[in-house]
Formats: sequence, C-alpha cells, structure tokens
Amino acid sequence: MTTPNKTPPGADPKQLERTGTVREIGSQAVWSLSSCKPGFGVDQLRDDNLETYWQSDGSQPHLVNIQFRRKTTVKTLCIYADYKSDESYTPSKISVRVGNNFHNLQEIRLGIRQRANLENVVQCIHSFCLSFRFMKHRKEEAFTR
Repeated sequence: MTTPNKTPPGADPKQLERTGTVREIGSQAVWSLSSCKPGFGVDQLRDDNLETYWQSDGSQPHLVNIQFRRKTTVKTLCIYADYKSDESYTPSKISVRVGNNFHNLQEIRLGIRQRANLENVVQCIHSFCLSFRFMKHRKEEAFTR
C-alpha cells in the first residue's frame, strides 16, 4: 500500500519506494483477516518475502481489513498474486470497500492493471478503513493465498 506523488503505469512499487516516488503506509494501519491457517496470517502477508503468504481458512468471501488511526489518502494499492505457483488459490474477483468504519463501507470501482504477478489498483482513496473481499478464485478453491 503506497502513497505516491506520480505513479507511472505498470511501475514496480518496490523500485518506486527506493527512489522516493512512493511511500509504504501499511505500517501505519491495523491489519486483520477474516481467517487464516496457523503460520499464514498478517505477519506473512506483510513481510515482503514472496515465499511467504496469507492463506485463508474458512468460507468465502475472505477478507483483509485495514484500519488507519486517522483518515488517510491512498493513491495506489498493489496486490501480488503468483498465478503460476498458486493456481487455484489465486483470486479472480476482488471487491474493495472503503469507509469511516467497518459498519459503513461502500464498494468502490477500481481500475485494475495486471502486470505479471502484480496488480496495481489505481484510485485515490481518503478513508479510515479499507476492506478487500476475495470473492472468487481461478478454480473455485475455498481458500485464498
């Protein structure tokens, strides 16, 4: 999750962060999950290691909730999914909802640009809460990675 000045289409967020074009702001939020298998939770979701991941454990939709302490502007969201390794676990339908709290979330329309394993979700959001709902998977698996 980044707050950029100007983000070129298809740009690598890690490279942009190194050059100072974007700033990672996920550490300023509290993250929660609808479910996870033991050892596959928030820490693995956020650790910047592509070998580790979040894996849900429960019925769909699977949720990743992000709550900021103050209203925060987010200009670019990036989701990494390894289509080759995860196959059926890879989400094919994601809903993003925003609001002032988790009781008044509204779905937003997004421009999603898929580039290899990275999806840049582009939209300027000014909110306290974000919620990603993983609603459908490539092969109808019950879990999300």
